[in-house]
Amino acid sequence: MLYDMTVPAYQNGLRALSAQLDKALAWGAENDVGELQLIVARLAPDMFPLAAQVRFSCLQAVQPLARLGATGAPELTDDATDFAGLQAQIAATLTWLDSVEAAALDTDPGRAVGFDLPNGMAFDMTALTYVRDWAQPQFYFHLVAAYSILRHMGVPLGKADYVGYMMAYLRPGTAPAA
Repeated sequence: MLYDMTVPAYQNGLRALSAQLDKALAWGAENDVGELQLIVARLAPDMFPLAAQVRFSCLQAVQPLARLGATGAPELTDDATDFAGLQAQIAATLTWLDSVEAAALDTDPGRAVGFDLPNGMAFDMTALTYVRDWAQPQFYFHLVAAYSILRHMGVPLGKADYVGYMMAYLRPGTAPAA
């Protein structure tokens, strides 16, 4: 159950983010907006820039699963300095996600999970509430922040770029005419 709630969602989100970055890079080249301008862009002065949001999206896919029992997680210690580095972080995370086995996560959803934040706050939850109330919201927060930075910079992204994976579930004959 915990595997099904996390790994596929993280894979979908990170693949969508990778495609958004590809679109952003192409748009930037066509509109004289350099990689560095995009990488350091942020939504507000007190928020992290795009490079950190991408790394945090990857970390928020890795850390919860490692905390729940998955092993061999990639090290994601530094923000990337170019789009190739951003894509490398996503690729390393996706490769690792492909190796995570359901049995490593799906032992007991009621087991205790505790974690500490750098500011000294500590939390104690069950594995299920940890995934539902912390891991998933954190992942999507950073994923949306990265998307929002790109939109803020002018990259022509839409909802289809964020949830493009949903097309696999589209009922035949229901797509709007172009």
